[in-house]
Amino acid sequence: MHREKLCAAIDIPEGEIVVMQYKNKSLAVSKINGEITAIDNICTHDNGPLGDGKIVRGSIVCPRHGASFDPKTGRALTLPAVKSVCSYELYIDEGDVYIT
Repeated sequence: MHREKLCAAIDIPEGEIVVMQYKNKSLAVSKINGEITAIDNICTHDNGPLGDGKIVRGSIVCPRHGASFDPKTGRALTLPAVKSVCSYELYIDEGDVYIT
């Protein structure tokens, strides 16, 4: 399995979303209850920046119209979004976050 370093784990504050670039993708990387996750940084409803949103009850909420997404799976949880976003498998080793 190929892994590339994305960031240091300390770069992702608990309860926040950080926008990071990986290759040609913009990712919304978050840490919720100590778990770091990454999904595409674009709402499937109207292309809003999920990284500018908030974490509410464990979900990432788009700042434009309030659609929420599961930060682990990318699944759309509430309207107006009906399509999921891509999620990315992460691996943490010695304080560094790798994307696989």
